[in-house]
Amino acid sequence: MSFKVRLTQEAEADLERLFDFVLERELAREAPDFDLAENALNAIRAGFEILRSSPFTCRKAGQSPFLRELVISFGRTGYVALFEIEDASNVLVVAVRHQLEDDYH
Repeated sequence: MSFKVRLTQEAEADLERLFDFVLERELAREAPDFDLAENALNAIRAGFEILRSSPFTCRKAGQSPFLRELVISFGRTGYVALFEIEDASNVLVVAVRHQLEDDYH
């Protein structure tokens, strides 16, 4: 079984925010790694591939068995994607945050 993965506008905005944050942080360094922001986005998108085949393996996020979180490793920390399994063939990513952020935006 294969699930179609879609992102809400809010989740897309989260990806842009996270990209900008990493890029701005790297620009402030003496020896910036200009590829780091793109690599972070690639890691997040690669993580979404797990949702295509096995979204039920991700941890539950609340009372509903269909609201879940995907932990995506990147460097020493990583990211967390909040998603909902809508039906037998669709997954909707509703938010993405860095693991060190307090909560979703």
